[in-house]
Amino acid sequence: MNFRRAVLLLASIAMYIAAPAQNAADLRLNTIVLDPGHGGKDPGCISQDKRTQEKDLTLTISKKLAEKIRKQYPEMKVLLTREKDEFVALRDRARFATKNNANLFISIHINAASNRSANGFAAYILGQSSNKNTDTYAFNMDVVTRENSVIYLEEDSTVYGDLNDNSPEAQIMSQFLYNAFREQSLGIAETVNGKMGSPFKHSYGVQQANFQVLREASMPAVLLEMGFISNAGDLALLRSDKSLDQMVDNLFKAFCDYKTSYDASVSISAPAERPAPAPASQAQPAPAANTSDTASQVQEGSVYYGTQVLASSKLMKESDSYFKGYKVRTVKSGNLYKYIVGFSEDLNQAKKENSDIKKVFKDSFMVKVEGNTASML
Repeated sequence: MNFRRAVLLLASIAMYIAAPAQNAADLRLNTIVLDPGHGGKDPGCISQDKRTQEKDLTLTISKKLAEKIRKQYPEMKVLLTREKDEFVALRDRARFATKNNANLFISIHINAASNRSANGFAAYILGQSSNKNTDTYAFNMDVVTRENSVIYLEEDSTVYGDLNDNSPEAQIMSQFLYNAFREQSLGIAETVNGKMGSPFKHSYGVQQANFQVLREASMPAVLLEMGFISNAGDLALLRSDKSLDQMVDNLFKAFCDYKTSYDASVSISAPAERPAPAPASQAQPAPAANTSDTASQVQEGSVYYGTQVLASSKLMKESDSYFKGYKVRTVKSGNLYKYIVGFSEDLNQAKKENSDIKKVFKDSFMVKVEGNTASML
């Protein structure tokens, strides 16, 4: 592991996570980078009859998907790591995404296997495949080795360090990267996998693997293997304009669902600017629990105000110890649950509750709830 590179990448990720946004709109998914795998002197996988190359298919799929996204979301920046048949180093693909402040990185590939019966779709996020005694582990290692091997076509492959480095520094780095954007990467991977049925007959589901291009990415990232060029059935699909368009349609629908969920989550859960602390003479001790009756006075379906204390992909019980005894209302937004306490139809009352809640939940903030939509105050 190149430790200096690791430190610099860690620093960039920390800045990315910690950087304050000017408003909720700034946090939305506004830039996506599509990465057509391989290119130029690196053809990727090649069909048995030598007529079809992975690099051409990935570029076609990426361009078609980019066109659909641009048409649906003209305000978005949609970029490709390559627009033509040219070689792009793995590190430069991720750097391109970082330089353009991408919110999402999708790397498009086509699979291959010595077992020509292997077929179907797979979505990968960064991680270590741990069970060495399973066929899936061996299969993943074959894919990872093949996709990472492009490094050796680059002029200086030493910049990546040892790809099999198991040093403590490398493991710490790998774990940090794994955790940094795991939930969002998993979100796009699961969404795509859920949409990618026909024309494929089989899906390997969402898996994790140590792809170099994902390790270099400092944003939510996923690598997609769009069928097997080594399988006669999948190859026929990849050579069919109709089937190829269907794959792109599936990817586009998955992207739309993910963007809707992503934008909804950040528009609600973006931290508000903290108010100046109250003078010591006005400070009140934090309550152990919400003992007021304001929570029970809010009518179902009404507009109310409150303090959001948590956003999570897990549905939690009101009795969970995390909520410190406060009565809780839950707002479902995409794949996330927003937990709101100290709520009232009276804004002034909700503000009074908030002043005490902030002492218990320091990163909480006030929201206005209308139906199933919560907006930051």
